Amino acid sequence: MKFFSLIIFVLIVTFSTTTFAAPIPLRGVIEGFYGTPWSFEQRADLMIFCRRHNLNAYIYAPKDDLYHRDKWREPYPAEKISQLQNLVNAAKVNGVKFIFAVSPGQDLNYKGKRGESDFNLMMQKLETMYQLGVRDFAIFFDDLKDDKGNHNEDGKLQAEFINKIQAELRKNHRDIGQILTVPTEYYRADMLKSNGKIKSYTEDFATTLDKKIVVLYTGDAVVCDGISQESLAQVNQIFDRQVGVWWNYPVNDYLTAKLALGAIENLPTSNVHAIFFNPMNQPLLSRIALATGADYANNPAIYNSQDAWNKAIDEQFGELAPAMKIFAAHSRHMENSWAKVGQNDAPDFETLAYLAVNSAQQNRNYDCDPLLLEISIMESAAQDLLNKLPENILAECKPQLEQFQRIAQADRLALDCLQNKNLNPKLLELRTEIKNHEVEAILSEKSALKFIDDVIDLLR
Repeated sequence: MKFFSLIIFVLIVTFSTTTFAAPIPLRGVIEGFYGTPWSFEQRADLMIFCRRHNLNAYIYAPKDDLYHRDKWREPYPAEKISQLQNLVNAAKVNGVKFIFAVSPGQDLNYKGKRGESDFNLMMQKLETMYQLGVRDFAIFFDDLKDDKGNHNEDGKLQAEFINKIQAELRKNHRDIGQILTVPTEYYRADMLKSNGKIKSYTEDFATTLDKKIVVLYTGDAVVCDGISQESLAQVNQIFDRQVGVWWNYPVNDYLTAKLALGAIENLPTSNVHAIFFNPMNQPLLSRIALATGADYANNPAIYNSQDAWNKAIDEQFGELAPAMKIFAAHSRHMENSWAKVGQNDAPDFETLAYLAVNSAQQNRNYDCDPLLLEISIMESAAQDLLNKLPENILAECKPQLEQFQRIAQADRLALDCLQNKNLNPKLLELRTEIKNHEVEAILSEKSALKFIDDVIDLLR
């Protein structure tokens, strides 16, 4: 009987520690992208989404809100104040912490009369938001470098400014929540010299900043593949606190023609104090990745990105989920000269395409039926989504769906050319048509699109 009780006890402990691990304390969405900010109606809908997915925080920090960044000294007009009030109320109703952010670093004065004036203007702005019901605030100093990647910011002065803001807020109000910040050197590689030592800016900022203030960073780079436990531990050590993560996925402001429709992945499984996901300009389609991020944030230890991705699309698209999974699988990976993140686009298609081209190069027989089936599925998915998606979602992805349709059509013709060992001029025309639309729509660059180019290069 004792042995049986011991087994039950071990099972209960094991189940509780693995299945019901504690969520990341501060978890949510940061509207921190460049480009047209979301509407207040879209933000209010996000609050409902956050409640349903147990996300408990939202940071208001749209880069192209003039009063957030370029005209930070100026008060919001009455109409905007009314909209912000409604949004704060919506956040409260849904149990979401509304964090109001200001980015004053481009022209902030720290000393003398101008410094005193800027401090007072900042306090007036934050006090206005306090009167609307905001209790959590953020002061951001990111993206202050010149075209060559250099900056002349003073980490000590920045940290002292934030400390002073925090002290004044807490002196005036007993119910102030958390204060957050992002330094100018906000990713790990930028915090360190080539010899591995901490740069003077980061050291000054870290040692001066009050320990109660939450620091957010973006990982090893601005946009990167993931964050290891070792990387997180090093940054925690640099700042002598548990830092939070500003995760730049699914944001697409640096690659606006492509949609980031994959899952959140490759993040630490423990010791994360805060996580904020930066979404796309497209609020509805952002919810695929955001839903997976919510699953991660609520239980990092057992998070499975593929399971979360399938669940998110099933819940959001119902009978169109199978078609959306095909389309989304071809539009997950985001990469340019300085950014790389997200699962590979359509890896199964990529493998089949590679085998087909490689077999043709080696003059070996190859069964192309599996690849032809993949292409047929692509064509069917594109048609179903174009015909049946709700208008508000279709408005966010119509150019990409039409491009997907063109690529599938060209893939079919490319496969036919490969089998006949003859380059049909129509394929070149289709490839030109695809290229002409790449300004507005990109997807599957290393998979379905690459197959077209590989066949053309082989047969030309």
